[in-house]
Amino acid sequence: MAQWVWTVLALVLIQVGYVLWKISKDNKKKITTKKKKLPPGPKGYPLFGSLNLLGEYPHRDLEKLAQKYGPIMHIRLGLIPTIVVSSPEAAELFLKTHDLVFATRPPHEAAKHISWEQRNLTFAPYGSYWRDIRKMCTLELLSSLKISSFRAMRKEEVGLFIEFAKEAARDRAAVDLSAKISSVSADMSCRMVFGKKYSDDEFNESGFKAIVQEAMHLAATPNFGDYLPFIAPLDLQGLTKRMKVVRKVFDDFLDGIIDEHIQSKDEDESKTKDFVDVMLSFMGSEQSEYRIERPNIKAIILDMLAASMDTSATAIEWAISELIKNPRIMKKVQEELETVVGMDRVVEESDLEKLEYLDMVVKESLRLHPVAPLLLPHAAMEDCVVDGFHVPKNSRVVINIWTIGRDPNVWTEPEKFFPERFVGSSIDIRGRDFQLFPFGSGRRGCPGLQLGLTVVRLMVAQLVHCFDWELPNGMLPSELDMTEEFGLTTPRAKHLLAIPTYRLRN
Repeated sequence: MAQWVWTVLALVLIQVGYVLWKISKDNKKKITTKKKKLPPGPKGYPLFGSLNLLGEYPHRDLEKLAQKYGPIMHIRLGLIPTIVVSSPEAAELFLKTHDLVFATRPPHEAAKHISWEQRNLTFAPYGSYWRDIRKMCTLELLSSLKISSFRAMRKEEVGLFIEFAKEAARDRAAVDLSAKISSVSADMSCRMVFGKKYSDDEFNESGFKAIVQEAMHLAATPNFGDYLPFIAPLDLQGLTKRMKVVRKVFDDFLDGIIDEHIQSKDEDESKTKDFVDVMLSFMGSEQSEYRIERPNIKAIILDMLAASMDTSATAIEWAISELIKNPRIMKKVQEELETVVGMDRVVEESDLEKLEYLDMVVKESLRLHPVAPLLLPHAAMEDCVVDGFHVPKNSRVVINIWTIGRDPNVWTEPEKFFPERFVGSSIDIRGRDFQLFPFGSGRRGCPGLQLGLTVVRLMVAQLVHCFDWELPNGMLPSELDMTEEFGLTTPRAKHLLAIPTYRLRN
């Protein structure tokens, strides 16, 4: 990161005329702001602010800074004032007390290119368009009724995974759990959104999951164009070039999907509608004050697909990793499953609500390994005073839930994986309790929470009920590498490989 900063510095000096004009234009506003009490934070360099302080793991870097400056911290990233929130009490102020003020998203270079000018649900600015598409996505894909309607599909896809693992168990072969979990999650998502699943060779030579992960990585990589907007056209990090390649892949694939659905509808009016069909019914419709056209549909489809696919896979991967690393806890989950389900059948979704210890395991895994450690950035729609601090209009607000999940004032031995900490606890993960809210909270909380939890619990329960898992090459559980890879989601850096042994009697 540091060498990039100095490279940019040399080029930024070329833009000094622009900068001086900009500073002059905003001088009056800045003087007014200085008189108001901003949250404490690092001073930063001229123009660059504190960009140099963010490295490979920004959530960890921001945690260290918060330990020095406090749970509400002001840090200037380039020209953008940013508020970093790092405690449950502070998070509640931003996401509940002042929720409406911070309900929008800031401009985002990656979303501009990959999400068709931020037309998707995730990055769309707060307003009537966002409310319309959130309502539509909730009703047509994420409601309890819709989630239940896909139950048989989930059972079928998880069953295929179990059969694959049984074959590996017979051969004493290691399974790439990271890859297989991702594949099953992608197949489920495709069947919900598109009505069928697609093989990698139908998508792109790089593979479906690889392109989605590349998009997630690009969206999370600190981009100087976001923080120094006037140098964005220079693409100094080469990110825009990569984004355009990803956008072209998605464009071609989704155009093909849309054309296929239009042709199918024309040929068979009686076929069951999937999410794409529902989206197409809105195209050109006057039901909304905004016209829903092909770019909107592509942005929303990709959003629903990537969100349901990547987040669930990451959460499952970390939960299984922690169970393999902690054999005592794995055994306790299996004992609960033996009692509730028995050893003569697989887990059904109707069993999940009875699996209390499994629920604690999932909570604990999401505490230690939140899928999105910094959530998605919020932005201030107007000047606001929070806990006595001035938050200027257009400031970005970053919620560091990775730090909140490790707050020693809330959690005893916060680095320890200990599901029993939730025994007798009323802490929920649905956004009401600010000690643990991996799906966000308030107006911009994740609408797919229920679907995500259903898939995660089902997959984890099935894998540990049907199999014992042993690390390859005689590796001890304590030796399992738990290094993460930062992105919009934060999966394992190295794939999880394990050898299954089938447990059930049937």
